[in-house]
Amino acid sequence: MSWQDNWRHAFAVEREEDLAPTPRQMELVDTLCRAVVRRKMITPAILTLQMCRPLNFVAAQAMHFFRPIASVVLDGQAIKELATFLEQRGSVEYLCRRLEHWDRLGPDAEDATATVVDDPEGASQAPPGPSGVGNGPSDV
Repeated sequence: MSWQDNWRHAFAVEREEDLAPTPRQMELVDTLCRAVVRRKMITPAILTLQMCRPLNFVAAQAMHFFRPIASVVLDGQAIKELATFLEQRGSVEYLCRRLEHWDRLGPDAEDATATVVDDPEGASQAPPGPSGVGNGPSDV
């Protein structure tokens, strides 16, 4: 392998679309988002996330640094998982989408429709209405 091949991807950054959180990370993000929605702090949370988007990796490293201290009060493994999630590009966008999702559903709702995050335009079919006919966009 030549030096050119080594340097070709030296500063490569993964794409935001390549974010694939683990089930544990998704559970932690949903728990965090539900807590924010319960406290009705959605707008300040989204504004803060958007403003600090370039610093998400630095924040993740700070979480790793303070984990031994924070693990006295909080779950150390959860902090590690959340910090690992924040290291990835696209994590801030994912957090914002989940905040909006739980804001629409309510923090105490069951999340039977996890595809709402993957389907932002709402192209999926709505459940049938009282007449047995779907209440999708074409049925209105």
